[in-house]
Amino acid sequence: MNEELQGAFRALADPTRRDILMHLSSRDMTIAEVADQFSITRAAVKKHLTVLEEGQLISVRPEGRERINHLEPVGLKPVADWVNYFNRFWDDRLLELQRAVKDHERKKVTAHPVTRLEHSVI
Repeated sequence: MNEELQGAFRALADPTRRDILMHLSSRDMTIAEVADQFSITRAAVKKHLTVLEEGQLISVRPEGRERINHLEPVGLKPVADWVNYFNRFWDDRLLELQRAVKDHERKKVTAHPVTRLEHSVI
């Protein structure tokens, strides 16, 4: 696994950082605006933002005295690609399950055919 991907997974490993990404998905925010969303110190938020920036999941641009944090969705692409690689295993398993259920249903119908007489009221 390359270093870029390692940084992104490290950033995503923490639930607070994942919540920060969700907030940044709606709009760019200053450190203070991000901190207002959580019951942790501004210094703690700054550390989380640094990890997110190192993982290339956000970018930070100075604007006057403020630092504006911006979600970088392209940083999530390598993570999504890595996770999607494993979807084929689920797809194969689900296809096998679907076949097993259909085979079971077919065998059940073949073994015990229902006739109209069995359901008629006498």
